Amino acid sequence: MEPLTSNKSNSYLTFKLGEEQYAAHVDKVLNILEMSKLTHVPKAPEYMKGVMNLRGAVLPVIDARIKFGMEPTEYTSNTCIVVLDVDMDGDSVHVGAIVDSVQAVIEIKTEQILPLPTLGSRYKAEYIIGMAKLDERFIIILNMDAVFSADEITKLKIGADTTPIADELAAEETSAETATGEKTE
Repeated sequence: MEPLTSNKSNSYLTFKLGEEQYAAHVDKVLNILEMSKLTHVPKAPEYMKGVMNLRGAVLPVIDARIKFGMEPTEYTSNTCIVVLDVDMDGDSVHVGAIVDSVQAVIEIKTEQILPLPTLGSRYKAEYIIGMAKLDERFIIILNMDAVFSADEITKLKIGADTTPIADELAAEETSAETATGEKTE
């Protein structure tokens, strides 16, 4: 479990999946992107929706709803991709997570974080640091490093590094730069 006292701040990015509100520590969030076209990766896990070009790197993108065992839903104008920095055995791995909507950055004090509830099989408890009660709502605080197992991260990295897909994304970036005269990011 991620130690709460090691965080330099108490800031968390909150986002929604269905009716539930979740939070990830801001140290793990690199960027928030509008939903965009993804390149499908053959034989990828069901929750991996594809890859995209992020500043010249191939970024694997997962659907957080599917990863957490929720029903898939249509993407809306509020749907976005939260780019996360996940630690895997000391290596930094970037992963995009599709969420229904991003809410806000909030401060959650350590004393506001309640112990883990019994959630049954719908959620894996190792994903969760705790629950925060703010006003009349609960926010599930996620341990982003534990959301993916080492095996899952390896599969995502292998899928993202597949040469034809990486070549296709590089060609798309070059094509976009040529068409607009601007370098895309």
